[in-house]
Amino acid sequence: MAETRRRLRSSTVALGSMGVIAAALTSCSSEPDRRCVDRDSYDFLHGYKVIADGNCTSGGASGASGSSYGGSYGARSQDPDWYYDPDVSGGFADDGTFSRAAAVDRGGIGCSASGSRGG
Repeated sequence: MAETRRRLRSSTVALGSMGVIAAALTSCSSEPDRRCVDRDSYDFLHGYKVIADGNCTSGGASGASGSSYGGSYGARSQDPDWYYDPDVSGGFADDGTFSRAAAVDRGGIGCSASGSRGG
């Protein structure tokens, strides 16, 4: 019975330690959370409409501006771009930034405000 308790404690400590390590590694990541949004779709109450990541370029610059969606009838232009560190709810993203550098500077728990620039 004592062996069983010891194993349970050891596994609990190991699992707890892994959680702490995972949180530490992800909180100081140099890559902030990002969503591809349509810059032309801003709604005052909800924010920007989240669209498929394929609409944004991988480099963080504005995507293929002037592309359209919605079929031939009612097609409208969209301006896709990456939106960093947003609050996402119901297919909309708000309270973020279009600047990757500003999102990295926000840092996480225990991170310096200088991000990965070493300042």
